[in-house]
This record gives sequence, structure tokens and C-alpha cells, in this order.
Amino acid sequence: MSLLDQFRQADTQAPHLDTVTPPAAMPGGILDVRGVRLAATLPIDARIGETAFPFTFCSNSLVSLRVPEGAIPGDLTLRSGDHVSNALPVQIAVPISDTLHPITNPAVDMDGNVYATFSGTRGQAVPVSIFRLDRDFQQRPFVRDLTNASGLAFGPDGYLYCSSRAEGTVYRISPSGSMTQWAEGMGVATGLAFDAEGNLYVGDRSGTIFKINSGGNVFVFATLEPSVSAYHLAFNDAGTLFVTGPTTSSNEVIHAISPDGEVTIWFRGLGRPQGLAVDRDGNVYVAASHRGERGIHRITPRREISLAVSGSGLVGLAFLDDGAAVLATTNTLYHVEMGVTGRLLG
Repeated sequence: MSLLDQFRQADTQAPHLDTVTPPAAMPGGILDVRGVRLAATLPIDARIGETAFPFTFCSNSLVSLRVPEGAIPGDLTLRSGDHVSNALPVQIAVPISDTLHPITNPAVDMDGNVYATFSGTRGQAVPVSIFRLDRDFQQRPFVRDLTNASGLAFGPDGYLYCSSRAEGTVYRISPSGSMTQWAEGMGVATGLAFDAEGNLYVGDRSGTIFKINSGGNVFVFATLEPSVSAYHLAFNDAGTLFVTGPTTSSNEVIHAISPDGEVTIWFRGLGRPQGLAVDRDGNVYVAASHRGERGIHRITPRREISLAVSGSGLVGLAFLDDGAAVLATTNTLYHVEMGVTGRLLG
């Protein structure tokens, strides 16, 4: 314990922070800080370094803070009058690109490079369809002339696959960015995911999940309610395919589809669920709202839900190989430490 922490501990009038939830947040997200004597003496002030966090609620046992733009990860302290609390670490998502337009998850290759789309409005031609961000987050064009690039997924062959919701087509893209058509005729094709055998699954937001085998043959795998935006797909290690697709309902679900195509409701109670990912332990992470809390929610195999990252406007996420994740809104990618190991694909 540092001398400063010892001094704070000795100050019996100082606020004491017990927990900060969720463990991470984006700019605009809400952090709930619980403890004692949090507002015993006015004025009160919460900071990470020199950055002040505005209050949305305040009491002696709970304060709620909004993460300001420009905040970075660090140790949060609270000052009440002349008394300073102990420090608790907080992870803040940091923007790494704000020139994109993804509508589903980003994708990550075996070298840790991140791929994201500029999808555009329906039928819109854009100069660059897919960008690549290297491990140092330097951004460069990767694919041009792909109309409405939508879902992304890496196959076992190391190639990137991308759906076009305008064409109902899936393209196969080499590591150098060379693009060929892989399959067609899949309606409003959005989310993509590969199973352990190398079959590709495509979500047609008009109500069908297609399965494409390694030979490029297309089959109808399952049928769901049409989505108002996009389908999002992710597998767990047991071969269960999880699917989200916002509808007109305010009490939306994650579907689970067995390897033989049987559809069940795996979780209910979400608002506008978007992209999802699965970690090594089988926990499902989904961009959605739940009971008024917006952000990335973690749902365990026992269907227990908790907020992992607070924030609004999220459409997807992807785990990196170092415990961090890349989060996507409709125009920005963020990097955040989560301490999560994503499941290995294939």
C-alpha cells in the first residue's frame, strides 16, 4: 500500500469506494460507484487523473457517473469536501477509428488485425468498402467496389468472407484484398459465422439462415422472424448457433439453433439486440439494452446476465488475442480492456 493510500485509509471522514460497475464503459456510458460517505461533505468531485466525471445521481452510498469524451482508463477517485477516497481501476473504451460505417461485428484475423466496413445506405457506392486496422491501429483501405458490405467472418482457409445486403451475395477475399464471388441468392444477406467443419452460415434479414458447405452449395438451415435491421450470428464450442435480429418487439430474444437446425429461444428480455460474440467459457456477449442499461451484456451458459461495458449505439464487438475487445458503433471503433479470452474459431 502506498503512503497516499495509507493516508486515505487513516482519514475516517474520507469516502470509501467499494465497487465500480460495470467494469468498463464507453464515452457517454454510466458507471455506478458504491461505497460509504460518498457525498458526506460537499462539494464532491470524481476524476481519473485530471478528467472530471459528471454526476447523474448522488447519495452517500451510490453515485452514478457519466463517462466524458476524451476519458482514458485509469484509477478513479472521489473527493468529498477536503477528503479523498481510495482509488479503483476503471476501463474506458478509447476510439481507434471514427471514419467507418459498420452494421455488424468487426472481424479479427490470426495476426490480430481488425477489419470493419463502410457499409453505406442501401445501394450506395463508397470509395472503400472494407478497411483494415493493423495491430497499431493504423487504418488502410482493404477492399473497394463491394456494395453495402455487411457481415464479416474469417474462414478456416484464412480468407475473409463478406456479405452484401444489396446483392444477397457473399464474397471471398484473399489476404491481399483480392475479391471473388462465393455464393449468391441469399436475400438481404447480413451476419456471417463459420462452424467447426468450415460451413458458412448467412443471416438473411427477411427470415432465413442459410448454410453454405465447403463446395459453395447453399441450403436453407433455419427460418426465423424477419429483422428490421440485420441478423448477427455466433457459434459456441458445442456447435450451437446464436442469432440476434432486432424486430418490432420491445422484448427481444437470442435464438439458439442446434446443429440439426432446431430453433429455440435461448434468452428473452433484450432491447434491439445486435452483434454478439462468445468467449472461451461459453459466455455470450451481446450489444443490446436490458432493463434500461445499454451496452455489452454478458450472459452465462446458465442465462445469468450482467452489464460488461456501458455505452450506447453499439452494433457489434470482436475479441482480440490479449483480453481486449474492439467495439463498433455505426461510425466508430473503440478499443477496451475486458480481460476476456474469445473462443477460437474453427
